[in-house]
Amino acid sequence: MKPRVAFFDFAGCEGDQLQVANLEEKVIDLVEIVNLVNFREIMTEKSDDYDVAFIEGSIATDHDAERLREIRSNADIVVALGSCAAIGGINSIRNSQDPERVEDRVYGDDADKVEAWDKAKPADAIVDVDHYVYGCPIDKDEFIHVVESLVQGKKPNIPTYPVCVECKMNENVCVFARNGEEKRLPSTKREVQTPGPSAVDQGPFCLGPVTRAGCDSKCINEGTTCWGCRGLIDNPNQNAHKKVLDKYGLTVEEVINKFNLYFGWQQEERNNE
Repeated sequence: MKPRVAFFDFAGCEGDQLQVANLEEKVIDLVEIVNLVNFREIMTEKSDDYDVAFIEGSIATDHDAERLREIRSNADIVVALGSCAAIGGINSIRNSQDPERVEDRVYGDDADKVEAWDKAKPADAIVDVDHYVYGCPIDKDEFIHVVESLVQGKKPNIPTYPVCVECKMNENVCVFARNGEEKRLPSTKREVQTPGPSAVDQGPFCLGPVTRAGCDSKCINEGTTCWGCRGLIDNPNQNAHKKVLDKYGLTVEEVINKFNLYFGWQQEERNNE
């Protein structure tokens, strides 16, 4: 029998579920190997009988936590879908800020009605998570790979090396090395004008040295920088990264602190270790 698959959303934009809904012709391949029994974005039918649960969004309230625990008790396999569920994501920006000021800034006069936690948490801070699909939004091909692997009883092959590896394979000009001259990115054949006189002085700091690969360095390919949406790599080789960053007068910690866009929860956990 095909495994029964359900999707659930928590505190997030639901963009990762939209990525799945926008698989186009690949949706046919998906429904040939799984039965979709709960997916609010594309179907009205609902079922509490499922084998695999995909969780999108961070956990931010007592109700979220209770609901997630119930989902975990029903599912054989739980997969964190996207940055918010996998690493805390954008919502964890507030984790390092004063909660009362955050609530007042966002909700104004209705701030006293908010029952959210002071800190947003990824799914695995509440329940055991079996697998992860990283990214903001997720990569469609990687999602398909994860589903196919689960159906076949295999462990998905998710990279544990940094984005820098993919950048080198794509022959990109290092973000840190860019200056005011026009540089051609060989992988995209685009002319990219970047700020001068130097990347270090003008900021675009890049989180590629400490961010999990698997995105094919898409953002750098398009002439921008790595924002860290796939989260910190496991056990980063800081000595190797240091060689790159030392050249430009930076440390791994300075880069991480510069970009707190996605690393809020991971930074806190890392500091508590």
